[in-house]
Amino acid sequence: MKVLVVHGPNLNLLGRREKAIYGTKSLTAINKEITGLAKKLAIDVKIVQRNGEGDILDIIQKADYDALIINPAAFTHTSIAIRDAIAGVDKPAIEVHLSNIHTREEFRRKSYIAGVAVGQISGFGPFSYLLALHAAKNILSKK
Repeated sequence: MKVLVVHGPNLNLLGRREKAIYGTKSLTAINKEITGLAKKLAIDVKIVQRNGEGDILDIIQKADYDALIINPAAFTHTSIAIRDAIAGVDKPAIEVHLSNIHTREEFRRKSYIAGVAVGQISGFGPFSYLLALHAAKNILSKK
C-alpha cells in the first residue's frame, strides 16, 4: 500500500504562519506524525511539499502511489489543473485541510478538488492528515 501525501503552497510555513488558524505545529512535526501512523498501518508513505502548481501536477502525474492525500492549500480554490490531474490519474484522492474551509472567508469555501476526491477532511488541524491516512487504508483494503 503506497500513499502519497502532498502539502501545497505555504504549508512549509506551518508553526510560524497565522497560528490562530493553522496552529503552532511545524510541517516537520506533522510529517513525523504521518510517518509514525503510516508505519503502524503498514503503509509506505511518501510526503512532499511544493509551492508551485506545476510541481504539484508533476508529482500527481508521475509518482508511484495507490492513493493520494492532498492539502492543496490556496490551490483548492483556484486550480482546475490540479483537479484535472487528480481526475486523470484515476487513483483515490482525499482532500485535507487543517482549518474548516467552510467557516472561513467566502472565497475559501469553493473547492475545485472536492468533485474528484473520494472525500474531504477539514477542520481538525494536523489530525486531519491522520484521519485521511486511516481513510486511505480503508479504501485500499477494499480493492
